[in-house]
Amino acid sequence: MTEVVRIAVEPLFSEKPAIWIEDDSESTNPVVESAEFAYQKTNIVHLNEIGVRMAAKHIHDKIRIESYSPRTWRTHPLHICPVEPYSPTEPLNKPVLDWIFLISALNFSFWSELEGRPDRYGVLWQESWVSSKPKLYTGYWSLVASLNRALQDDSIPITDPNFYSSETLCPDSLIEHVFRPAEGCNETIPLLAQRIAIMREVGFILCHGFGGSFQGFLEEFQRQHNGQGTALQLVQKVTETFPSFRDEVYFEGRKVHLWKRAQILVAETWAAFYPASPEAVHPLFPGSLGPAIHQLTMFADYRVPQILHHLQILSYPPSLLQLLRAGTMLAPGSREELSLRAASIVAVERVRAEILTLQAKEESEESAVSSVLIDFFLWDLAKRVERGEEHIEGIKTTGNMVPTHRTRSIWY
Repeated sequence: MTEVVRIAVEPLFSEKPAIWIEDDSESTNPVVESAEFAYQKTNIVHLNEIGVRMAAKHIHDKIRIESYSPRTWRTHPLHICPVEPYSPTEPLNKPVLDWIFLISALNFSFWSELEGRPDRYGVLWQESWVSSKPKLYTGYWSLVASLNRALQDDSIPITDPNFYSSETLCPDSLIEHVFRPAEGCNETIPLLAQRIAIMREVGFILCHGFGGSFQGFLEEFQRQHNGQGTALQLVQKVTETFPSFRDEVYFEGRKVHLWKRAQILVAETWAAFYPASPEAVHPLFPGSLGPAIHQLTMFADYRVPQILHHLQILSYPPSLLQLLRAGTMLAPGSREELSLRAASIVAVERVRAEILTLQAKEESEESAVSSVLIDFFLWDLAKRVERGEEHIEGIKTTGNMVPTHRTRSIWY
């Protein structure tokens, strides 16, 4: 497997300043251009145009039938949601924002060496914020459950940057305790040392530059753009400010921007505060609910490529399928890994274009679908299919889903 140079060495982070596109609301997301370049140059994973058209119709219909919208984010039982109506004096709720920020900072590498076994890493907490029934969480939800458990059961202010940036107030041993596995687990949370390093880094930056909160960061962003900043501009500010969000590689002499966690941070903030009424003003993106997010892409990880392949949107060569089924590690920045991530971005952009075409043909009054919403939907779908809670009907799939690709990385 051919490897390319990764810009940051984990868990150390480069302080090299980033170079950005023009600060313009009409700018093209460099992730789109980068993904197209990497998709063509790696030439491993390919789009299946017939699959794109069939799956786009299926996704479009399912989103409509299920009334899947940005508001669906609020229905996940472990999410902390801002109370509505939003306060006119402080519409951006500080505790909610700090919670979203820390989760996005640590939203990476949840696949298990013990996949499918009961002794894999898991976290025991309650079923939801309103139900104390115990439940074991794995994968991404183990991160969310860990932080919620610390906040509620242990009274640890783990999402406060002033707390987790301090080795005195929050020693490494306490963070290890926050992420403690359930009894009977033979794994700890992956990349614990890197998670601690990131918490120290982002916490330090927020405390020394933005008043000790993500709210302060957003207020500075709004001042910088006179309250009219776009989602893409906010993503760029995140990647410029926090080295550990700077998800980029060099491939064949060109920088490739992927920006998974930076984009999901902005998207989840957007979704958390998405108002119930389309006529209402979004407290972060007051200009418009739609275009504010339409410049962003999907979030290139290992779960969405899996469901894109299952839906026959993406096709894998036999050599890659063999690597995935064997559980072979793909190095961060390797040609295979980059191809999977880049092709996923290109694929969701194509699916979105097809859905927009369907909406135009139907003269639909629905809001134009975004790649962010498609990603949210596909990620939830992949988890339901994996758990056996849903079987996709009406279109041809690959049968059993192939395993996700295995890459240990702070980027996703």
